[in-house]
Amino acid sequence: MEELKVSACVPATSTETRVKKPDWLRVKLPIGESYRQVRNLVDTHKLHTICESGNCPNMGECWGAGTATFMILGNICTRSCGFCAVATGRPEPVDWDEPQRVAEAIHLMKVKHAVITSVDRDELKDGGSIIWANTIKAVRSLNPDTTMETLIPDFRGQWENLQRIIDVAPEVVSHNLETVERLTKQVRIQAKYHRSLEVIRRLKEGGMRTKSGIMLGLGETKEEVIQAMQDLYDNGCDVVTLGQYLQPTPRHLPVVRFVHPDEFAELREIGYAMGLDYVESGPLVRSSYHAEKHIHSGRA
Repeated sequence: MEELKVSACVPATSTETRVKKPDWLRVKLPIGESYRQVRNLVDTHKLHTICESGNCPNMGECWGAGTATFMILGNICTRSCGFCAVATGRPEPVDWDEPQRVAEAIHLMKVKHAVITSVDRDELKDGGSIIWANTIKAVRSLNPDTTMETLIPDFRGQWENLQRIIDVAPEVVSHNLETVERLTKQVRIQAKYHRSLEVIRRLKEGGMRTKSGIMLGLGETKEEVIQAMQDLYDNGCDVVTLGQYLQPTPRHLPVVRFVHPDEFAELREIGYAMGLDYVESGPLVRSSYHAEKHIHSGRA
């Protein structure tokens, strides 16, 4: 089997930041029988894991819960976001055998809930959407009991490409807003705030369960975060994740501040009060954190 890229969190994180991390960002070492089983499979079959190389704080918990995230369409992105450690450049040609290999890896690892993400492939006419659709179909065929979340790009607003995702109907479709409107140009250089909102709206109109994520600590205000959550809700978003931004390398955007857990808890309650169906909010939250739970409502 060729090497596959697997991650338990998106985006990858690192211990390199310009300011000292507070105590609440510390996590326990991964333990448990389910984690050990996945660990052995990954080692035996040489499955490269971004969750390891990125030092993801949630690797043990996610693997123990039977959740893993697979990155398709290579590891070179056509975009250069200020927060992301994925390499920018000219991607390799599309690998048309990749969907079957991802499906086989999910089967091998006995993944109960698979999150699939990708780099941006703006150089492709279809934006990679054909591989996306083929991967979802291959995973479903070989793993009928595995549920799926797809964390997709914006396909540059080419809506026929987005429709390919809707047509194969994964259980959850996610597209991250990443930050507030004011900071979008700085944080997501080639992205557009309102285009991302339109992705969510079109997915909801297509009958999808929708999800998006926002990073905190990049210089946004509390009011701007609440407005971004409201914008997502107004455009049909069901699930929102809120987590602390961590600087991947010294070349990336610095952490402006570490947001206290109490503020994350307050934002969770604000999100539920405005009508969101599930709000995952905390310093260690990443897009895929507790993803297996996001299929269902988080409202009491």
